[in-house]
Amino acid sequence: MGPLRTEFGFVVLLILPWFLSVVADEPKPATPGCDFPAIFNFGDSNSDTGCMSSAFYPAILPYGQTFFHDAAGRASDGRLIIDFIAEKLGFPYLSAYIDSIGTSYRHGANFAAGSSTIRRQNRTYFDGGSPFTLEIQTAQFVQFKARTAKFFNQGKENPYTVNFPRPEEFAKAIYTFDIGQNDIALGMGHQDSQALISDMLENFLKQIKILYEQGARAFWIHNTGPIGCLPLSMPKHNANNNTAVQTFNSFWHIKENTVENQKENDVAVSGSLDENGCVIYANDIAKDFNSKLKNGVLKLRAQYPDASFTYVDMFSAKYELISNSKREGFVDPSEICCGYHEDGYHVNCGNKAMIKGKEIYAGSCKDPSKYISWDGVHYTEAANRWIANRILNGSLSDPPLPITHSCKRTP
Repeated sequence: MGPLRTEFGFVVLLILPWFLSVVADEPKPATPGCDFPAIFNFGDSNSDTGCMSSAFYPAILPYGQTFFHDAAGRASDGRLIIDFIAEKLGFPYLSAYIDSIGTSYRHGANFAAGSSTIRRQNRTYFDGGSPFTLEIQTAQFVQFKARTAKFFNQGKENPYTVNFPRPEEFAKAIYTFDIGQNDIALGMGHQDSQALISDMLENFLKQIKILYEQGARAFWIHNTGPIGCLPLSMPKHNANNNTAVQTFNSFWHIKENTVENQKENDVAVSGSLDENGCVIYANDIAKDFNSKLKNGVLKLRAQYPDASFTYVDMFSAKYELISNSKREGFVDPSEICCGYHEDGYHVNCGNKAMIKGKEIYAGSCKDPSKYISWDGVHYTEAANRWIANRILNGSLSDPPLPITHSCKRTP
């Protein structure tokens, strides 16, 4: 999802008490689990565990405060869904591929990076972009696999091998994906939606095929979430935007509020809203992409019958939580835990700004476990936990297998 900016105050892409957590009953498969030896993850800030913080400016508190008690390179107050996936499979949390300090890749690597897209970008980091598109992430994996093999093929003991997967484990690993939301945010209002979706799908499937050629055989693919339900996409947080302060506008590409730009701005932040206050236009594009992504996954199954491809309906899981927020113990889903968003002013989580002659520190809410949205674009640890519990048992997957059994092939 959108980029995380800490030095410049610029963001673009609850822990429920245990006794209140809603966890769907775990199916009890008769067959043994997959026993994956490693995870290789690809995506954006929904699953970035430190790439952008290592490559550019580090994340700052209160990011990470809930679980890590320090900024841990994640766009949340704590753990992400990929962290709960690692826990479910019995692995330590994934290290970012680009993180060179104290890093172990014994059980996989994380290539995801905040602000990343499926398609190539024409923006720099300072424009809210990322150099780590899915194409680059795939290239990084290919290099990682090749260099790892060299360690094990030198014919002598190498002290580095303890921190890397065995060459034979790459084919037995699970490959996870959560990317596409930034493509929609960037293209919405600037490009025909059908052309955008077609280009996204073509580029995504191309990278999947490259990974297959590299030996990957188990694919766990998240569709994209309800982008129109992100609080900072809602009109309540975009009305009367004041550009005197660094804002989240770059996520939605909203221009300064002049007459000539108003029409374009309206495309991004207005339009019909659904019963949850979500922007229907944005969610419809996400749904259209998801439908075509699912068809693409079905074609992959037919083309590569020796591999497993699991399509995970992340949209439905997130929308279910948003629709039932109060019943599940959360505040209104439009509320933002960290950051300052009042009277058209936006100061991003962990940053300071002068507003009307007064210094404002955009800190965290008192209890992040009651919020779905952490910073207006990303989810809290509590929401991530709820969503992970909803998807990892296979009830929202095609085929309907838990992640522990997702290596099983279906016709």
